[in-house]
Amino acid sequence: MEPGTIDNLSILYQSSDFIVVNKHWDLRIDSKMWYETLTLQSQLKHRFPELADPDTYYGFRFCHQLDFSTSGALCVALNKAAAGSAYKCFKERLVTKAYLALVRGHVSQSRMTISYAIGKNTTEGMTHMMCIEGTEGCENPKPCQSELMVLEHGSYSGDPVTKVLLQPLTGRTHQLRVHCSAIGHPIVGDFTYSQRQDSSPYRMMLHAYYLRIPTGTELIEVCAPDPFLTAMDSNWVPQRVTQRLEDVIQELKDKGTRKEEEEEERREAAPEEGAGSAGRKEESEEQRARCQQWLAEWALE
Repeated sequence: MEPGTIDNLSILYQSSDFIVVNKHWDLRIDSKMWYETLTLQSQLKHRFPELADPDTYYGFRFCHQLDFSTSGALCVALNKAAAGSAYKCFKERLVTKAYLALVRGHVSQSRMTISYAIGKNTTEGMTHMMCIEGTEGCENPKPCQSELMVLEHGSYSGDPVTKVLLQPLTGRTHQLRVHCSAIGHPIVGDFTYSQRQDSSPYRMMLHAYYLRIPTGTELIEVCAPDPFLTAMDSNWVPQRVTQRLEDVIQELKDKGTRKEEEEEERREAAPEEGAGSAGRKEESEEQRARCQQWLAEWALE
C-alpha cells in the first residue's frame, strides 16, 4: 500500500530479450513533463542502466501499455527484434491479458460478456473520459468486448463488492473501466467513472494479473501477485467464493494454447494455398494498420 519509489521495481520475468515488470499503481510509464521524475522508465534506467537503448526516446520499448492507476504485469522488449516478435503476437491476436479487479456491488451472474461500443466523450469538462454508445456527446464509438468472471463476493470498508477477473477481447482506451461502470459495477476507487464519487480507497482496484505472449523464440507467461488479499488490505473481506482464480487462469492458458496451435497449423498450410498472394498482401497491410491502431488503444484499459 506504500507509494512507488525509484528503487522498488519488481521483476516478474527476465531474459536476454524481454523483461516483465510488476508496475506499481499510480505510476506513469513515461512522461515528457520535467516535474514527473518518477516513472517506470526512470525505475528501469535506475535498475538496468546498461540495458537502456540509445536509439529510443526514453530508453526502453514497451510491448503494450498500462494506465497510470493500474498496477501489474507489463512487458518490455530489450531490442528491435524482440519488439517485432511481440508486435507480431499482438497482430495475430495471440496475446492473452487478464485483470483482477474489485467492483462495487455484488455481481449476480458468475460470467458475462460485456459488449458496449465505446467512443470518446466530447461533452465539456468530460473530454478526458470515454463513454458507451448512446451517451450524449459520444464520438466515434467502436465495438468492444470484455469478459467478466466472478471470483468472490465480499465487502470493502463495509460496502458490498465483488472480486472479478476481466479479460479485454478488444483494446479500447479505458475499456474495462467503462464496461464495469456501464453494467452498474464501477471499479472500486475509480474516481473518474464513478461520477466523481469513489475517492476514499487509496488506489483504483485494477491489476494486470496474467500475461501470456507466445513469441517465436520464447513463451512469456507470468502472473503478477494478487494485491487484493485481506493480508495486504484489511478493508477487503471476502465472504463467498464463486470460482477459484487458479481454475479460471488455467482455462485461459488452455484457450491460449489451442489458439497458438491453430495459428501454427494455418501457417503450415499457407504455402500450399498458391495463388492470391497479391490479395493476401493487401489484406496484410490493412491488418497492420488496424493492429497499430489497436496497439495504440491498448494503453488505458
